[in-house]
Amino acid sequence: MVKQDVQIHVGMLFLALHLHSGAAAAAMLKVDMVQDGNGGSGDTISHSLTLVQRLEALLVQGNGSDLSLRVETPSADEVKVIQAHSLVLSLQSPVFEEILQSRNSSTLVLKESTDCAAVFDKFIRYLYCGEISLRLDQATPLHKLATKYQVTGLQQGITHYMTHNLARDSSTGHVAGWYEYALQAADVSLRDSCLQFMAWNLSSVLQSGEWVTISSQLLMSLLQRSDLILQSEMELFAALEAWIIQNEPDGLTAENALRAVRYAMMPPRELFRLQTQSSILARYQESVRDLLYLSYQFHSASPLHMAKYFDVNCSLFMPRNYLSPVWGAPWIINNPSRDDRSTSFQTQLGPSGHDSSKRVTWNALFSPRWLPLSMRPMYTEAGAMQPTRVDGGRPRIIITPATSSADFAGVNFQKTVLVMAQQQGKVVVKNVYNFHQSTEENGDFLAEADLYRRTSEYLIDSSLYLHIVVKPLYQTLMTGKK
Repeated sequence: MVKQDVQIHVGMLFLALHLHSGAAAAAMLKVDMVQDGNGGSGDTISHSLTLVQRLEALLVQGNGSDLSLRVETPSADEVKVIQAHSLVLSLQSPVFEEILQSRNSSTLVLKESTDCAAVFDKFIRYLYCGEISLRLDQATPLHKLATKYQVTGLQQGITHYMTHNLARDSSTGHVAGWYEYALQAADVSLRDSCLQFMAWNLSSVLQSGEWVTISSQLLMSLLQRSDLILQSEMELFAALEAWIIQNEPDGLTAENALRAVRYAMMPPRELFRLQTQSSILARYQESVRDLLYLSYQFHSASPLHMAKYFDVNCSLFMPRNYLSPVWGAPWIINNPSRDDRSTSFQTQLGPSGHDSSKRVTWNALFSPRWLPLSMRPMYTEAGAMQPTRVDGGRPRIIITPATSSADFAGVNFQKTVLVMAQQQGKVVVKNVYNFHQSTEENGDFLAEADLYRRTSEYLIDSSLYLHIVVKPLYQTLMTGKK
């Protein structure tokens, strides 16, 4: 009985397509010269656009329909009825194919969540037309439907759409919501993209209305990262305080979150202000008293002296990627494909209050076409040495201190270069590179960037937007101590 229904439907479907072709189909005639299998030229007649239009007309008008889709929500407060065609659904979705093989009625009842039911007509239209228009708030329910009915092309397309629209403005925010959904749906690619975007653009996330709605799991995932990019640790504490006030979590959750703050990265005056003015810190002061005490000690003693008694190789004493002028500087390189460029800037020697008055001057050199020595001929025929910058090389940045100092003892400076890009009209962090002296250390610095093309996604108004962060680390002290 089912096979007979499908056969009748096939006949009716193609009859309907044929009857509606006519002059419009002729108007869409497309002739291309192509090579046939024998090496000769041939013509291609394409009515693909017209075919899609006829399929859409079948859906809209219900011509030749052999199936009614009744879409119900759990509360049954909304019902949608869509006239459809078994052949199309079976071809596009293995789940529909299996359901339709065992159906005994011309009406198929589908239970969907409210958000999925609201976009179900868009989903069905995609099965007929192979295209879809959507808004940010429709991405998650459409992805759910594509996953449920195993429409792989749509599922991958929406994942790509979400990944490339993380920076887009929305009234309530959407990145954290997409992260939570990706976690639930086990979409590792989308989950990691959302988490990385939030970590690298945390200041904008903290200022969005979505911040106070994030889950405690996502909150801890962010707080424990050292690659967070934000203005300062104070900015992070203020946002955490707002989250705790809004969500009123249980005591253990609040304590764990507060213990993930790196208080030693705050100047002593800011620490004192928090202790006297923050209601949240006053409520949970006993839970973080040891961290505050260590932080005050860290600011009053030299790092070398601290390393004799405490483990300074822990997150409390490790800076994140702070955009404050104390820890780095922006660098805009105009026409980055042309010549070597250089700049100088100053940072504080270290986050310790003991080093607050000490400054280090850094020299940075950018070369757009540099080749490693191993790939560079040593001598020309005339015996002259080859220049270090040659055509065909790759971009490199070298960052070195202008002078050496005894104060550097025990401090290992990690440099981080943030590469900015413009997405959806906003400047965001596109990539992050960590090294100690030269970007050659990680080997992939701007490897995919086409700096010669003015429309390159790595350029903003034909310029390369960078931000250099210098992070003083103390791992070498621990090595010497052991």
